[in-house]
Amino acid sequence: MALLNQTSQAYYNGNDYGGYQFVSLTDIINQFMFVYVGEDKIISKASRTDVAFHAQRALAELSFDTLKSFKTQEILLPPTLKMILPQDYVNYTKILYVDSAGIKHPLYPTRRTQNPISIAQDTDTGIYSPIVSGWKDGLTTDTTNVSYSTGVAEDTTNNQVDFTAAPQWSKLQWLNINSFEVGKYYTLTYTISNVPYTDPSSLTTTPSLRPRIIDAFDNYVDFTPRTENGTYTETIELVTGTTVSHASRFYIQVNSDTAFTGSVSNVLLVESADLPLNAESTTWSSYKSHNPNESAHYDFDYDDEIYEANIGQRYGLEPEHAQVNGSFYIDEVGGNIHFSSNLSGQTVVLDYISDSLGTDGETQVHKFAEEAMYKWISHAVLSGKSNIPEYQVNRLKKERFAAVRTAKLRLSSLKLEELTQILRGKSKWIKH
Repeated sequence: MALLNQTSQAYYNGNDYGGYQFVSLTDIINQFMFVYVGEDKIISKASRTDVAFHAQRALAELSFDTLKSFKTQEILLPPTLKMILPQDYVNYTKILYVDSAGIKHPLYPTRRTQNPISIAQDTDTGIYSPIVSGWKDGLTTDTTNVSYSTGVAEDTTNNQVDFTAAPQWSKLQWLNINSFEVGKYYTLTYTISNVPYTDPSSLTTTPSLRPRIIDAFDNYVDFTPRTENGTYTETIELVTGTTVSHASRFYIQVNSDTAFTGSVSNVLLVESADLPLNAESTTWSSYKSHNPNESAHYDFDYDDEIYEANIGQRYGLEPEHAQVNGSFYIDEVGGNIHFSSNLSGQTVVLDYISDSLGTDGETQVHKFAEEAMYKWISHAVLSGKSNIPEYQVNRLKKERFAAVRTAKLRLSSLKLEELTQILRGKSKWIKH
């Protein structure tokens, strides 16, 4: 039975050119089940699900270094100097830029930079992720958004805020904090000092300080009120409360009808779920704004009796920078390729490999590698079964290795005439 199921006219009028050189993965699975699985066959019993799984794994593994599975993508590099990795990207083979004549110029990876995660820090203390920081050198993080109620004043000498017999509802308050969100957790640390000893039994209500966070919709949650000297740390979750639009804020308030006397210092309020990150790392900002060394052209005067290149100026030169095309590095976490600044506005070409499993149209195998697929699947199926003789598994392993090697040689597509023509232009003696 012939394999062609269309006329020549239908083929040349269609758009599936060259498709005859491939076999679909579905056909390979069907043929394997028919030929290799059954009574008196090499595999007496195997489910189609197992065969399909090993067929997909074989296709993926062969795609990386045997099959001609490379893909290519071209973009005009924007001013951001970033190229998004393709959806089915596994690894790159070459990255190039194309000049006005359509000639490709290779780009080289740089190992001396990267795009690290940039953690937001308090500018004064360097502490990660602060929403409100305490007093340092007599200053708060943002003095314009801090207010003091009656009986509350900043003590710049001792780097603290004093509650001087502050009446009920007096506050040390931070306004317009936009970081608060319902469902997130916040950790508060602060120190209370200079609280005079008071016999609680002599008071109707023990004077205390109660911290509270409130978001822009008036959802709020209270930390535990504190009455004595000490450093306190507590984590709470901001939950849904009322929904009245209000300014988001954080405050430490006198929570009793008896005036509170004492001092507060070292206030630190942190979102405890995740560290807030800067939009862009300093490392990447510096790299993309720098004019790379490979952009500089040096015109050495070799007619001079002093060769500038020989007096130490090229000592320690890295080969990856000894070119003027440009450089790049891949941010695997962010999923971007970052380029040097001299490539802005250039046409960049990415040649990459995939696993051939991205779409249904890709799940096909070149006929040069069809036998390698069968050997790979048969070895994988039997090696996953129990009570299979070791010699049988080893035999199939050797057959798989030989079939893959043969497929690689065939797919390398070496042509003797082309190789001979190339060697004619080489000034080397080839020993036979």
